Amino acid sequence: MQEISRVIEVRNRESGKSENSKNQSVNIGGKFIVEGFNAWFGKNQALQNINITIRHNEITAIIGPSGCGKSTFVRCLNRLHEEIIGTRCEGKVIFDGKNIYDPDVDPVLIRRRIGMVFQKPNPFPAMSVYENVVAGLILEGRKKRSELDEAVEKFLKLAALWDEVKDKLFQSGVSLSGGQQQRLCIARALAVEPEVILFDEPTSALDPISTAKIEELVQELKKSYTIIIVTHNMQQAARVSERTGFFLLGELIEFDKTQKIFTNPSDQRTEDYITGRFG
Repeated sequence: MQEISRVIEVRNRESGKSENSKNQSVNIGGKFIVEGFNAWFGKNQALQNINITIRHNEITAIIGPSGCGKSTFVRCLNRLHEEIIGTRCEGKVIFDGKNIYDPDVDPVLIRRRIGMVFQKPNPFPAMSVYENVVAGLILEGRKKRSELDEAVEKFLKLAALWDEVKDKLFQSGVSLSGGQQQRLCIARALAVEPEVILFDEPTSALDPISTAKIEELVQELKKSYTIIIVTHNMQQAARVSERTGFFLLGELIEFDKTQKIFTNPSDQRTEDYITGRFG
């Protein structure tokens, strides 16, 4: 816990956003309001009565041991959970004032507005770097070459990848390094211009240098996007997030400002987890 506290202190000094700063911005808007949410895989309940408000233009970290419901939770936020046979859910996920599980809501449109980056980089193997970035745009019917060229440069720059691949645009996306592939997947997600980006363990398969680049990118993206990141790495959660939720056995045990979660948690189970007593 002492090491994590030092991470938070360094982050606060560098950002000028210490808890007592008079200049700290306050964002009262809620991008997601999750109310009484439950999810199942067959007869097994994976999420139990989740209630949480996730704010706009913040980074929210989701932590907890394996199998606690972290990934299921974020997959429910853009209705990917229901793509698995035998799953179901109940409750509300209110996004910009509308429950995304209402019968009249198109899940495809939800997934365009709420993008996702997965644990393992997954560029389309039969496509070039260029084609990976514009795949979603082409599906939307946008085929004008000048428009696609502009989008490729814009979103590769936004993903901090342009300088590394601008001479490799027509090489296979899987020819890139693991860290570059993950940033390519981020560029692909950004190209359809979502409002939220869900990251499910985005650096677990990457080396420390690539991990640092992804973390820097996530910090930059929060200026324009709401970010939710699932991570097993508690130091990563401390480095990048404003708020952290701790999940255990399908329940949201505690949700608060990251500094409080890691230095003065309210629930003994949270303290036991972050101090390594289990998990």
